[in-house]
Amino acid sequence: MNILLIHQYFLEDSDSGGSRFNEMTRTWTEMGHEVTVLAGMINPTESVKYPEYKGKYFKHKQQGKVKVLRCHVSESYNKSFLGRFWGYLSFMFSALWGGLFKLKGKYDLILVTSPPLFVGVSAYLLSRLKRVPFVFEIRDLWPESAIDTGVVTNKMVIKMAYAFEAFIYKKAKLINVLTPAFREKLIQDKNVPAEKIIFIPNAADFSLLEKLPESFDATAFKKSLGLEGKFVITYVGAHGVANHLIQLLDAAELLRDTDVVFQLIGSGMQKEMLVREAQKRRLDNVVFRPPVAKEEVFKYILASDMGTSVLKKVDTFKTIYSNKTFDYMSCKMPVLLLIDGVSRQLVEEAGCGVYAEPENPTDIAEKVRHCLSIQAQLPEMGKKGYDYARQHFDREVLAKQYAASLEKLVMI
Repeated sequence: MNILLIHQYFLEDSDSGGSRFNEMTRTWTEMGHEVTVLAGMINPTESVKYPEYKGKYFKHKQQGKVKVLRCHVSESYNKSFLGRFWGYLSFMFSALWGGLFKLKGKYDLILVTSPPLFVGVSAYLLSRLKRVPFVFEIRDLWPESAIDTGVVTNKMVIKMAYAFEAFIYKKAKLINVLTPAFREKLIQDKNVPAEKIIFIPNAADFSLLEKLPESFDATAFKKSLGLEGKFVITYVGAHGVANHLIQLLDAAELLRDTDVVFQLIGSGMQKEMLVREAQKRRLDNVVFRPPVAKEEVFKYILASDMGTSVLKKVDTFKTIYSNKTFDYMSCKMPVLLLIDGVSRQLVEEAGCGVYAEPENPTDIAEKVRHCLSIQAQLPEMGKKGYDYARQHFDREVLAKQYAASLEKLVMI
């Protein structure tokens, strides 16, 4: 197959954070498929434009065997809600233009992953003009997540967003959902035919852990970070509204009398506020670090005692699997989970961590103290998570399942 993927947040090779589609597309090209990606120019881990794309609207790149066309995204993306909205629209237009006039050759299908939902417009129009089917993937339910987090409040905008969502679902030939809860929501609440939906979930990436040099010493690395003798709970990812990391600072205040340190790695719209707040409260048990390249981030996880997955306490987030949880599982790291719903079900079924009620600092602190009291059992929790992920969420296995579903569509 010749696949055109539209993914506004497709990572550069040097980026930190999750890399699901980077690994998926690598597997697909190794299987003999051709893959071209229409991607944005904004670094998703730092929410700023990559320096090499300053002043450019389009840039062809090669990432392994995957062809990438980086398309313009407004630099107002990280300034405000309206700036973020214009960032979405600018990519919608630039991806459409790039797909029409900057790429050569024919494609068998177009695969688009959301959010943002607006990329569905680019996919739909390109599919009509190129006369190929398009597949729509849902990584997060939108507009529900934007409404629940308070990002979108205007009733007219909400009404238009739901209408737009229904149109995209209707026009897509196939819809992939990342959790069973998404599938249930689409069938029961949005009247999407069950036969139109496939389930290829988020997955664990074991490749980087396997590439770590045998000489890597997690204890020595922890010491080099100034964290020797501390019980380190690491968060890796965005510092945004949806993550609501202030709850970790609230818990840290209640844990001053312990050796617990929260290590927050990444960037986002709320990071400056969080740093100021930690300084204001004199929280010397909270450490902030900049984004780390994905080849290095596993070292920080391995040098920790637990990893934590954190989201705002809203109903929509009960339907998602957290990327971070899979990263911790792939590193045999027990999880402190501050997300209810299917993510909690996953961790409890795997027996790989401890759940605390989101936005409840007292419960979070109590669960951390419980973890301190059972430190000897934590490595076994981590191993259970690794084994469970290997059995059910191996990224390479799921990539091949995904390719098989796409091949069936092309053959129709």
